[in-house]
Amino acid sequence: MGDEKPGRVDAQRNRLRLVAVAREAFAASGEKVTLEAIARAAGVGIGTLYRHFPTREALVEAVYRAELGKLCDSAAELLAQHGPTNALRAWMDRFADYVAAKRDMADTLRAMIAAGTITSSQARVRLAEAVQTMLDAGAEAGTIRSDVRAEDVVASLVGVFLACGSPEQRAQAGRMLDLLVAGLVAR
Repeated sequence: MGDEKPGRVDAQRNRLRLVAVAREAFAASGEKVTLEAIARAAGVGIGTLYRHFPTREALVEAVYRAELGKLCDSAAELLAQHGPTNALRAWMDRFADYVAAKRDMADTLRAMIAAGTITSSQARVRLAEAVQTMLDAGAEAGTIRSDVRAEDVVASLVGVFLACGSPEQRAQAGRMLDLLVAGLVAR
């Protein structure tokens, strides 16, 4: 019984390491990176990778879900560090990083959306919940308008990155995010 727990801990550590390495590999090389290269960089054998992620799609999904979770969970952390308005603006920068991570896995994600494995509506609900946390804190503090709907903020963010999604447009996207936040500030 005592021998099982360390194995599970190792397996969990390997899984987390594979997801982290895959995220970095997709960011550096896009979807052309091989699973063998990811396993090697994670310090595990290809069999270990396949035990955790039987397909490339399963690995991409795990990276996508990890990035989405990290982004959504960061709302509370940012609120603890900053006032609501600054937390929301910092979160928007993290949203930009999330969009970039999705771009690195775009072809596989499109196929997964077409197959129904993941849905953009599920992601938007989670994103809206994170934004709502910051909007509520701002409305309570009197710094963010109380009539703002989280799903409108998320749709606006998606629009910004549809218009300015390439890395060379990041400065313009930042200025657009500043404009968006200015529109949310309570007068």
